[in-house]
Amino acid sequence: MSTYMPKAGDITRSWYIIDAEGQTLGKVATKAADLLRGKHKPTFVPHMDCGDHVIIVNADKIVLTGKKLEQKMYYHHTGYIGNMKQVKYSTLLAKKPEFVMTKAVKGMIPDTTIGRQALTRLRVYAGPEHNHAAQKPEKVEL
Repeated sequence: MSTYMPKAGDITRSWYIIDAEGQTLGKVATKAADLLRGKHKPTFVPHMDCGDHVIIVNADKIVLTGKKLEQKMYYHHTGYIGNMKQVKYSTLLAKKPEFVMTKAVKGMIPDTTIGRQALTRLRVYAGPEHNHAAQKPEKVEL
């Protein structure tokens, strides 16, 4: 018996919507990463991009457990000597909630061309409104 290998024409991409209100950051990011890679499909193969589109709404109402809101930091370097910047997640969540969610999902996707291609199918919105109603996304329960 031979192993099933999907062809590029056989891959169908669905649209899913995840409501992040009251959910923990890790649970939402894990579910989104699995959907983006296509791991929920029986035709999943790790060397092909067979994932779906994911919309995350209410990213500003995400929950961080424990003391992570005050102790967890986001670091980035400007490129100049001694310019390592740090921002608390409470500040980051107040100013750019979409960035927090995107960064969490990006950390759960492989750093390859397939992973970068999968990340282009992620849409994150701070509020409950999104402009992808024409695609008829399916609601995902966590």
